[in-house]
Amino acid sequence: MMNQSVAIVSVPFGNGAGTSGAELGPAHILNNAGLPLKLNAMNITYQISKEIIVPSQLPPIQTTNAKYLAEVLELSGQLADRVSQLVAQGTFPLVLGGDHSISIGTVAGLAEHYANLGVIWFDAHSDLNTEETSPSGNIHGMSLGISLGRGIPLLTGLRGICPKIKPEHVAIIGARSLDPGEKAYIRSLGMACYTMHDIDRLGIARVMDKVIQHLRQVTDGVHVSFDIDSVDPKEAPGTGTPVKGGLSYREAHLALELLFQSDLVTSAEFVEVNPSLDKHNKTAKLAVELIGSLLGEQIL
Repeated sequence: MMNQSVAIVSVPFGNGAGTSGAELGPAHILNNAGLPLKLNAMNITYQISKEIIVPSQLPPIQTTNAKYLAEVLELSGQLADRVSQLVAQGTFPLVLGGDHSISIGTVAGLAEHYANLGVIWFDAHSDLNTEETSPSGNIHGMSLGISLGRGIPLLTGLRGICPKIKPEHVAIIGARSLDPGEKAYIRSLGMACYTMHDIDRLGIARVMDKVIQHLRQVTDGVHVSFDIDSVDPKEAPGTGTPVKGGLSYREAHLALELLFQSDLVTSAEFVEVNPSLDKHNKTAKLAVELIGSLLGEQIL
């Protein structure tokens, strides 16, 4: 990571979520919360790639229970193209969302370059629903499942690779709101899901050590998908699906500091910052600070 140029991709997309406002996240992270200033202070070389923009109204795709499928599909294809290009150029893709449905495109682009891609999914939710199990029909709650080959064929088959990732290469961290269908799926596969109960019991350092040791042995690249709602709402109020009892400020930073030290991470995305729900830009500023920790910022 230290030897790579960072390529920032802004994805102002919020149609995958049930609450509008996440589409404002990238601009606030870049312009209001000062991500470029942070990267300059850290002497990190970066480039800002052209925004990924999707038309607001596309002809609908008939589906049983998946909202804005046409828009998510178009966004996913465009983002997969961009991420794949950036990896081919040898840069470190840093994707700024937007809601968590954008990960479908990010992972699809990465899967073209990594046969055994690992994904660390920081989230209050597992995002493993399908059309059949989703209570809301919002695709941001299906995104990890889609990358695992579970759910809507138009999305699971994106780029001709299905599944994009394997269950044994995934670690969910910070979960505390799981739907019944998601719980059953996680248990059936034995997927690594470190809930807040596990973090309370083991501590975040031990959890991260276990994740890092495992992924080091079985993957050829590791993507960090960080949903800001993994952090407790007291620290990250500006998000559409807050769940109390999340990661503390220092737990979140330590997790990302340890990932930097591991030298395993090959790409990252930060999603679900919703400025319309934020307080004094607190959540966007937190996202910038967390990006700093993942990219090597240290206290001393």
